[in-house]
Amino acid sequence: MSAGPDAGGIVTDRDAGLNDNADIVDPDSYVNGFPHATFRRLRDNEPVSWWEEHDGGKGFWAVTRYDDLLHVSRNVDLFSSAQGITLEEMDPDDFAARRNMLEYDPPEHTRYRRLVSKPFSRREVYAYEDGIRLLARAVVEEARELGERFDYVDRVAKQLPMRMLGRLLGVPDADGDWLVERGDALLGNFDPEMTAHPLGLTDTDEFKHIPFRSPAALELYRYAEQQAEQRRAHPTDDVISRLLAPTIDGEALTELEFKNFFVLMVSAGNDTSRYTMTAGLKALAEHPEQLAELRDACIAGNSALVDSAVEEVLRWGTVTMHFRRTATQDTEISGQKIKRGDKVVIWFTSADFDERQFPEPFRFDIHRTPNEHVAFGRMSPHLCLGAQLARMEIKVLLEELLPRVSAVQLDGPNERLRSNFICGIKRLPIRVSWN
Repeated sequence: MSAGPDAGGIVTDRDAGLNDNADIVDPDSYVNGFPHATFRRLRDNEPVSWWEEHDGGKGFWAVTRYDDLLHVSRNVDLFSSAQGITLEEMDPDDFAARRNMLEYDPPEHTRYRRLVSKPFSRREVYAYEDGIRLLARAVVEEARELGERFDYVDRVAKQLPMRMLGRLLGVPDADGDWLVERGDALLGNFDPEMTAHPLGLTDTDEFKHIPFRSPAALELYRYAEQQAEQRRAHPTDDVISRLLAPTIDGEALTELEFKNFFVLMVSAGNDTSRYTMTAGLKALAEHPEQLAELRDACIAGNSALVDSAVEEVLRWGTVTMHFRRTATQDTEISGQKIKRGDKVVIWFTSADFDERQFPEPFRFDIHRTPNEHVAFGRMSPHLCLGAQLARMEIKVLLEELLPRVSAVQLDGPNERLRSNFICGIKRLPIRVSWN
C-alpha cells in the first residue's frame, strides 16, 4: 500500500506504508503525523470498524469515509451529541456540569446556538476584517524583525488568533498569553508539555466534572465570572457583553452555559486556527511553486485564488480529528449493524483524504475545486460557529505575509501534539527570505 503525506505534507516512515496498522486510540500514534496509511486501509477495507479502548471505555465504531460521516452528522435523531462528543464516558451529573454547546441536540442546541451565534455571523465577521488585517500586519512585521530564522508557531500562528480573541472578548492584551496557555492545557490535554495533568498519564478523576478534565477550566471559569461581573456593571461592545445580554424575547444564557461557552471560545477559538495556519504554511513551504503563485495572487488582489487556497489549507490541515456521537436506536452504517447506545466516532481528517470524494487527496492543490471538506463539519446543525472567522484570519494572514517574502523553507523538524483528538504542530522552525 502506498500512503500520502501527513496533514502537513511530508511523507514519514510511519505514514509511507511501513505501518498501516496504527492503534488509532493511542495518542502516541499521532506524534509523527496523522496515520494516513492506517486510515486509508480502513476506508478501503473496513470503513466502519470496531475499536477497543485502553482506559475502561466500552469501545466505539470508527467511521472513516466521507459519505458515511455526512450520514452520521446529518441524522441527529439517530446519532446524538447529547451524551458527549469525546470518547470519554461520564456520569450524568458530571456531564451536565461541564457540557458545552456542541453537546446538545436540537431543539436545545438550536436555542443555545441562537443565543451565541450573532457575533460570529458572516456579516459580523466581515466587519472585523480591518481589525484582523491590522493585527496580522503587526504580527508579520514583528516576525520580520526577528530575521530569517524563527519558530512560525510561536511568532506568527499563535499570535494572530490570540490577539484577535482578546479583541473579540474585550479583555486586556496582557491577559492573552495566560488565556492561550489555559486553552492549550484544555485541547492539549493528552500532551505532558501542555498540561501537568495529561489524560492517560496521570489520575484526573478529581477533575471529571469540569471541561476536558482539566484544572485549567476552573481558572477560566473564575476569569469568566470576573469578566461577566465587569460587563454587567459596565456593558461594552464586545462578545462577552453580547453573550450576557438577553435576546429580544428575554432569553439569556445561564451562568453555567456562559462559563462553558467561554471555555470553548478560549480553547477552540485559538488553538484550531493556530494549528491550521501552521499546517498551511508548512504545505506551502513544501510546494514553493504554489507559494510563489499564491504570493503573486495576493499582490494582484486575486481574492478568488486566495479563497481557494484557504479551503485547501483547511482540508489539508483538518485539525479536529474526530467527534463522537451515540446511537439512539439500532441502525446501520454502510451495512454495519450499530446497536442503540454504541459510541460512533466520525473521523474528519480521514474523510478529508477520502479518495471517493477528493481526487488525488494527497496532492496539495490551491486550485482544488470542488473542495467540500469537513474541517468545520458540513450540512449539520453542529457546523462550526467560528468557521467564517477562521477563514478570515487565515486569508488575511496569507495576504499580509506572502507579499513580504520571496521564499520560505523549513529549518528543522516540526514537533506535533500528542493527541488522538487534535491534529496540531507545536513547533515549526522556518527560514524566510524577506523582500
